[in-house]
Amino acid sequence: MIRKIIVIDEEKCNGCGICAEACHEGAIGMVGGKAKLLREDYCDGLGDCLPACPKNAISFEEREAPAYNEAAVLAAKQAKQAPASCSCPGTISRAISAPSASGTAAEVPSQLRNFPVQIKLAAVNAPFFDGADLLIAADCTAYAYGNFHSRFMKNRVTLIGCPKLDSVNYAEKLAGIFAENNIRSVTVVRMEVPCCGGLSQAVQTALKNSGKDIPCEIITIATNGTIRN
Repeated sequence: MIRKIIVIDEEKCNGCGICAEACHEGAIGMVGGKAKLLREDYCDGLGDCLPACPKNAISFEEREAPAYNEAAVLAAKQAKQAPASCSCPGTISRAISAPSASGTAAEVPSQLRNFPVQIKLAAVNAPFFDGADLLIAADCTAYAYGNFHSRFMKNRVTLIGCPKLDSVNYAEKLAGIFAENNIRSVTVVRMEVPCCGGLSQAVQTALKNSGKDIPCEIITIATNGTIRN
């Protein structure tokens, strides 16, 4: 059938991943650092992704395309939300007690207070979220900033992710965490690269959708390991 559907200009796309977050149907994903229309039948043609794109790389075209398949979209969403069929030890929520003094002066104690730390693995109602000051960090930040544990992780619950590599709706998951728990504050640590904009955008969207008024600070790390703001 001939219908309206999006088209993505790969030359303009900077790989930020914001459009993939904005696409509620899951039609857009990140492939090789660029946004791609993964499923034409998932695109409803309404264009929620258009205003989200900072580079105006997305537009409409009318062409032959399969009809929008709402049933398939809903089934895909339910599959993402369904619990795993097996109990993987890596997904079990647990708090971590404060570290004891190190046996050697060369060892610096970890400041990690929870596990798992991946946004997509953390349970929305994990007990460590209650009353937490929450750190939401891009994967690369801990490698770029040398004092990451003591500067950012200390006394905080940590979640990490990469909007460029993870095919998951962070905004939806984080909104659930904000709405169902007593989160005291949110600190977002991202890299200066454009793709990290998807992380801060997801947090801001989640805060709005949760209906909670939670203080939020966004900190940007430069690729040379310094804090930009």
